[in-house]
Amino acid sequence: MDILMKIWSYFAVNVLQQPAFMIGLIVMIGYILLKKPWYDVLAGVIKAIVGYLILSVGSGGLVNNFRPVLVGLKDRFNMDAMVIDPYFGQNAVTAGVEEVFGKAFGNAMILLLIAFIVNILLVRFSRYTKLRALFTTGHVQVQQASTAYWLILFACPFLINNNISLLVVMALILGAYWAVGSNLTIKPCQELTDGAGFCLAHQQMFGIAFNTWLAEKLFGKKKDGKEVKKIDDIELPGFMSIFNENMVCTSILMVIFFGSILCILGRDYLVEQGFLKEGASMFFYVIQTCLNFSVYLAILQLGVRTFVTELTASFQGIADKLLPGSLPGVDCAVIYGFGSQNAVPLGFLAGFAGQLLAIIALIALKSPVLVICGFVPVFFDNATIAVFANEKGGIKAALILPFISGICQVFGSAIIAGWVGMAAYGGYLGMWDWAVVWPVMTALMKFLSYAGVAIVVIVLLAIPQIQYMKDKKGYFLITEDYEAYKALKEKK
Repeated sequence: MDILMKIWSYFAVNVLQQPAFMIGLIVMIGYILLKKPWYDVLAGVIKAIVGYLILSVGSGGLVNNFRPVLVGLKDRFNMDAMVIDPYFGQNAVTAGVEEVFGKAFGNAMILLLIAFIVNILLVRFSRYTKLRALFTTGHVQVQQASTAYWLILFACPFLINNNISLLVVMALILGAYWAVGSNLTIKPCQELTDGAGFCLAHQQMFGIAFNTWLAEKLFGKKKDGKEVKKIDDIELPGFMSIFNENMVCTSILMVIFFGSILCILGRDYLVEQGFLKEGASMFFYVIQTCLNFSVYLAILQLGVRTFVTELTASFQGIADKLLPGSLPGVDCAVIYGFGSQNAVPLGFLAGFAGQLLAIIALIALKSPVLVICGFVPVFFDNATIAVFANEKGGIKAALILPFISGICQVFGSAIIAGWVGMAAYGGYLGMWDWAVVWPVMTALMKFLSYAGVAIVVIVLLAIPQIQYMKDKKGYFLITEDYEAYKALKEKK
């Protein structure tokens, strides 16, 4: 048993928790099942890994670029508060789970393994479960397994003394959430990308599905039946036409927005914290920091183009041989290579405005839990929602829905993190699903005990059945033959 655990631990640390190598492994298995020559397999694996590493450079650069603002808001204005961010959330669980519940953090990694197996089994028996998506985003799985571990320990104290039952219940709930959530993003992703062959497996899967539906229902059609204007359809007059260029639009918006915040923080503070070198130009530091957002977005989009082609081509082998009709669930940043490029910065800014409004409300209401917005939720949730919202509901949806999302992130996180005790350890995951969906699930399990656990699992597994009943002909066709799905949709 010890040998098996060591093997699993090595695999989890070096492959499962490293999404680039996890993607590389999937590409390798897929191409082998397709009986590709060894040199094609090797080339595909290298391109997939390098592509994901490029994407990681872009994502990491965006996060690090925001650090002076995040640190400054906390230190300069004496805001001692919980940060909503997946990494802060994971650190909070690491720091507090043993102290609060007497359980080792290592169990969260065992939970990850069992939940992943549950996801695989649910997809393998898609004929009955109607689930078609495999969650492959390893670093997100680690973050979610950590937070779910805390939430379910809090909600199900009746299981704490029975470690096996506890892990089985946790894995069933988390595995079903992974399978159902990523499955919900299949239709939005396939329609946005014209059948690119992937879905999203991240922290806002229910948020994507819900906001895409809202965008279509509330903003999708004008009363005269005409299509609504999307971001790229709006031709700006005169000098404002420069905003039609994604790189220019992002750069100018970031200079105005983040440049203002950096100037408010001041030169002395930035030098003291080591962000700005003594004697360096404040003006050019601000310009370079803000323009780096455009640089990292361009890098991110290059990474997307590099690895998505290999992943979707190779996954056909897995879909044909092991998991028929399935799609890989990937990082939400992948979607930024599709749809309107300007939806990304606009969605981010709208979401940030919503978060700021909610934080001001918490301060005014003297909330016992004060929230500081982290970059990962405010950017990756709201930019992603904006891309889908713009596609279905135009520019109004791309601005209004991320704004509401930002409010939900702050209020939902403050309520759940304060209630379960994670706020005391400085962080909570904070993204859409974990600020809206998981608080409801936690409350059901906490107040209804075993019945609550059963309700959560039954409702999750009922969602794909409802999706299937609404579109029996197109449901599996959208993953198996997208061109045939489009033809079917046109007939309707």
